[in-house]
Amino acid sequence: MTVHLLKEHQQCHVPSLKRILIVEDNDINRMLLSDYLSYSGYNVQSLATGSFFFIKIQQFKPDLILLDLKLPDIDGYSLLQQIKQQQDFTKIPVIVVSGFAFKSDQERAVDLGACGYFVKPVNLNKLLGKISEELVIRNM
Repeated sequence: MTVHLLKEHQQCHVPSLKRILIVEDNDINRMLLSDYLSYSGYNVQSLATGSFFFIKIQQFKPDLILLDLKLPDIDGYSLLQQIKQQQDFTKIPVIVVSGFAFKSDQERAVDLGACGYFVKPVNLNKLLGKISEELVIRNM
């Protein structure tokens, strides 16, 4: 099934290696997202916790962040709020990828600055489309 998804989306290949930071504690989800986005032409790095989040942002300088809300060491909402409060990071688009399916969770994330919200299990084609859209918007 993953191969089928990859073949369908090859035309969405991004010519310049845009950097995406994935913050996801589930190993399988993190690896799947990382592999899929790498195959789609992105430079991807990931974290399993929020502990070194801001250090990683400063080092990697991501063009976009995929953020899980339920992390073992910090609330994803707190990270989202901190990102949007720091001048150097406020322009980095953040797409939430979470198991929280309630509308109130989505509204809270958007209110805190998320530009998108996907509920797990994620439709990879739709996620890739949203990522491409956000990166195009930010480069205008």
